[in-house]
Amino acid sequence: MAVSSTEHSAGLRELLAFYAEAGVDEALLDEPADRFAESAEAKNRQAGAARPMDPARREETSGKAGEVRAPRKSFLPDSQPVAAPRPQAAAVPDGAQAALARELARSAASLEELRQIMLDFEGCNLKATAKNLVFADGNPEADLMLVGEAPGRDEDLEGLPFVGRSGQLLDRILAAIGRDRKSVYIANVIPWRPPGNRDPSPMETEICRPFIERQIELAAPKVLMTLGNPSTKALLRTQEGITKMRGKWREHVTDGDVRTPTMPTLHPAYLLRTPAHKRLAWRDFLEVRARLAALS
Repeated sequence: MAVSSTEHSAGLRELLAFYAEAGVDEALLDEPADRFAESAEAKNRQAGAARPMDPARREETSGKAGEVRAPRKSFLPDSQPVAAPRPQAAAVPDGAQAALARELARSAASLEELRQIMLDFEGCNLKATAKNLVFADGNPEADLMLVGEAPGRDEDLEGLPFVGRSGQLLDRILAAIGRDRKSVYIANVIPWRPPGNRDPSPMETEICRPFIERQIELAAPKVLMTLGNPSTKALLRTQEGITKMRGKWREHVTDGDVRTPTMPTLHPAYLLRTPAHKRLAWRDFLEVRARLAALS
């Protein structure tokens, strides 16, 4: 049954609404795919498979038990052989890529070398859908380093961390303690934007972890702040939630045994959704300001 233009438009609107709710905000294919045509073709194939067997075909297969009958010549076009499906590569790289990332990260003698290594690294599938490597922003010689989880759409487009709405809030918080992007160093655990802003998988986090660990070692801040639940769990290797962790000093220890006082706090994006908790984050930043003053 043919699909009317009205039904086609309604179905298209529903599909676009579903994509928007799922967080899809850009196309990943060079050419558009007509899913409606694919669906109609699939229905036609199913209808063809359900048709009753041709009488001539039944005659070919009938006969006494054990008797082999030669098939009659058919005037229908020969069906094309179905090619065997080709094995597909795993969507998520295996542990070998995490080991390679550790080896490459250890070889970096400077932040610029580390950045180039990450630009050339092909072991994380997130790189295939991201537009830019989001390495860092701010002053790499600053005494305070802040680490979030992963870039969003704005960060992916600009290649810098925390430049969207949450970044604007972070800038205002920093200004309130007398800081700006010239006096802090900002990075993410994951340097490539996950498609649709989905959560990074545990394997993706493990692959990217050596890079941020080495980045912290090379920047050597006096104090580290983890912004949000995922970055806190990844860098402090804990399963405790951020609401229990925030406001309490911890110690971040890299593979090279570099130890840094660390303050977990709430992510600015969470504060935008829950403004009442801004006072909690404010206390954490005041603690950091006092700690840095004492270390100076």
